[in-house]
Amino acid sequence: MTATAARAASPVLAVPPADPTAAAAYFAARLAFHTDVADVHASLATGRGDFTVVDSRSTAAWDQGHIPGAVHLPTADVPRLAAGLLDPAVPVVVYCWGPGCDGATRAALALACLGYRVKEMLGGIEYWIREGYEVETWEGRSVREPDPLTAPVGAADCGC
Repeated sequence: MTATAARAASPVLAVPPADPTAAAAYFAARLAFHTDVADVHASLATGRGDFTVVDSRSTAAWDQGHIPGAVHLPTADVPRLAAGLLDPAVPVVVYCWGPGCDGATRAALALACLGYRVKEMLGGIEYWIREGYEVETWEGRSVREPDPLTAPVGAADCGC
């Protein structure tokens, strides 16, 4: 791309897209590291929970609400407690607060360093709640109305 063409390109294309082969490799790898709340929910709801869900937040955050059936393992405690709470033969899906928090990424790194197969749940508990999925607290279970800006309205899923 010439300097004149680069100046004329939109900010989106100021750095050109990767070639299709590189893009395919990147996106395939990305899916190996991440999952989303809808896929986690669908798997758990249909009994295909062939993974362990780990909430990596603090006890105070866990008490505010967590995914039913999740294991509470704060990031700082992963090296000390993971072996007693998790089966190394079962993949782990870890989450934290939401997309603005990298606590789940740090927990996933700590678990991977211990030899666990791990994925990070994109969106964290924030998008779990915003999509209208059930949460559990010491008071019991509850569901909030889905946020129409983040969850499909009048459909079982987003179609993706």
